[in-house]
Amino acid sequence: MDLADATQDWAPEPITTTGGTSAWTVAAVSGMFDLDPVAGEGDPLPPMWHWFGFLDHPRTDELGDDGHPLHGHFLPPIPDRRRMIAGGRLRIGEPMQVGRTYTRRSSLVSSQVKHGRSGDMLLVTVRTEFFDGDDVLVTEESDVVYRSQAPGQARGIAFDDPDADAPAPSDEAVVLTPDERLLFRFSALTYNTHRIHYDQPYVTGVEGYPGLVVHGPLLALMCLEIPRRRGRPVRSFDYRLSRPAFAGTRIVADRTDDHGGVAAGVPGVPPSITGTVTA
Repeated sequence: MDLADATQDWAPEPITTTGGTSAWTVAAVSGMFDLDPVAGEGDPLPPMWHWFGFLDHPRTDELGDDGHPLHGHFLPPIPDRRRMIAGGRLRIGEPMQVGRTYTRRSSLVSSQVKHGRSGDMLLVTVRTEFFDGDDVLVTEESDVVYRSQAPGQARGIAFDDPDADAPAPSDEAVVLTPDERLLFRFSALTYNTHRIHYDQPYVTGVEGYPGLVVHGPLLALMCLEIPRRRGRPVRSFDYRLSRPAFAGTRIVADRTDDHGGVAAGVPGVPPSITGTVTA
């Protein structure tokens, strides 16, 4: 499949919608993390928690076999499309508030074919700006990788075994062992029906993973919980996802240096996500 030919005329226009993140949603996300509600009506929204408030709602008959919409404004027209989040960048001028309605404007920044060891891929970057009137409060860029992959093709990825000699996590570390219940809750709260997160026969037999895949955004939020739980403001967050994590494995998000570096993954092996947070 020539991805360049398939997408040479693909140029979606910017799209504008409205939305917000309710106090109920904040309480639900807090509960997912085993926390009491971290914010209420009118309080600053924790960084990236807008992911739970500005949701598309396609009809069920518009979904493909993988659970993703068959067609979408920023979904490239390639067959047997497989999608994974690769990273992103967040800039916060002023935090949004819980319970407020804002305008969201999304636009395509770039669409590039990349050639890697596992084959060709399409890297799509979408920029989203959140407005209060004419003022831009938050800007986010998301990098998403798309492949054309036939069903049942193995990916050559295995579970990571924790290293018993890995350094102990710091006092600021956020530790989770995502199981099927937590992944289901995250999928529900983001209205995400991608079957790799909850359908074991599908994820192993069709998409070729060894187990249920932990959401990339969940790993990013684990990293952002490090400063949030210490009451430190976040003005920017740059992150890159480099390898998947799977249900049932212990994942540790922790500082990597004293200059805003963070990472999350199975202890003692290369992290699933690395990033930098600035205040």
